[in-house]
Amino acid sequence: MAVDPELLELLVCPKSKGALTTTPLPAPVCERLVARYREHFAGEEPVVSEGLLCRESDLVYPIVSDMPIMLVAEALPAAEALPEAAGENERTNDS
Repeated sequence: MAVDPELLELLVCPKSKGALTTTPLPAPVCERLVARYREHFAGEEPVVSEGLLCRESDLVYPIVSDMPIMLVAEALPAAEALPEAAGENERTNDS
């Protein structure tokens, strides 16, 4: 079960109020997030495979067991969560 598309249409980045797009997260990032949120899920293993990317603030908000975690303090820098984003930034900065 995925996040409700109607809910995703309403959500914006809490930091910049920018648009969000769903993005897959690499396995090592997912594993780290599962470990971080495990204690909050009594008797259930949290599931993480995607996040919500805000290009304006360069943050990724994790989606944990179909619940978007929309707290700036819990967001990951895009360069950390999405290695390809770091490569894009390097190419942009080199230009």
